[in-house]
Amino acid sequence: MPWRLSQTEDLAQVEHLLRQHVQSSMFLLGNLLDHGLGSGARHGLTLWQLEPCRGVFAITNSGMVLMQAPDATSREWQAAATLIADRRLSGASGEAAQLRRFLQATGLDQLAARKDEDERSFRLDLSELVLPECDGTTLLPLSAMPRDTAAAWRSAYLSEALGTPVDEAAVTAVKNIDVYLSRDSHRVLTVEGQPVAMTGFNAEVPGVVQVGGVYTPPHLRGRGYARRALALHLAQARARGVEQAVLFTGNPAAARAYQAVGFQPAGAYGLLLFDAAQTLCISAQSQEET
Repeated sequence: MPWRLSQTEDLAQVEHLLRQHVQSSMFLLGNLLDHGLGSGARHGLTLWQLEPCRGVFAITNSGMVLMQAPDATSREWQAAATLIADRRLSGASGEAAQLRRFLQATGLDQLAARKDEDERSFRLDLSELVLPECDGTTLLPLSAMPRDTAAAWRSAYLSEALGTPVDEAAVTAVKNIDVYLSRDSHRVLTVEGQPVAMTGFNAEVPGVVQVGGVYTPPHLRGRGYARRALALHLAQARARGVEQAVLFTGNPAAARAYQAVGFQPAGAYGLLLFDAAQTLCISAQSQEET
């Protein structure tokens, strides 16, 4: 078996590998920072590595598969699949080319998915942040926004961006907002006291933030509110020492907004979310080969 279960003493070298590929490793890095190994939290990780730590493969307690193994072979991806053969899977994400190799090697690309997309990735050195004209707008903590409005916006985002069914999105949105408030990770842009856009960081490690959940209601789009909210939030992050921001998006209008504040293209990121939880079917031949 080419993969070895990671231990606490391995985390320094694991983090070193992930930092070398930070653009597509923020969920892995953020979960490790928040929970370490062996946590029972929803996003807690079980993690394996290719020796000598040239790749990482993980699954969260919620069934999300994460990876960072740039040179893993099809046989190694098949071997990784045997590690999670008894787990219920909600989806998988990672650098796009790696994710596609994993899905093809395991047959997961043949299963029904609510979202299966490779999105454009972007990166920004915050010393190069471009601040747009922001007169007449104010960036406030998410707690300044009516809670039911924040939940409604988040629910709309989940349905629009991730294909989440409406009923499920409404329940998930309330939980998400609770987390955002507890972490102080999100902001709302206001004009004359009225909320017009929401932005946030869905992962953060020392020196780097990953932007996520940027949302403007449809009737307020096309006015530059999202880019203003994001730029002001990034300026706050820069002021407290954050040096770099990363993100990914499949929305062309959003991509233009991000580039307007200085983000530059940086590859692609793949995201697969199943319609319903799935399990891997591992053939006897695959098990013998690993």
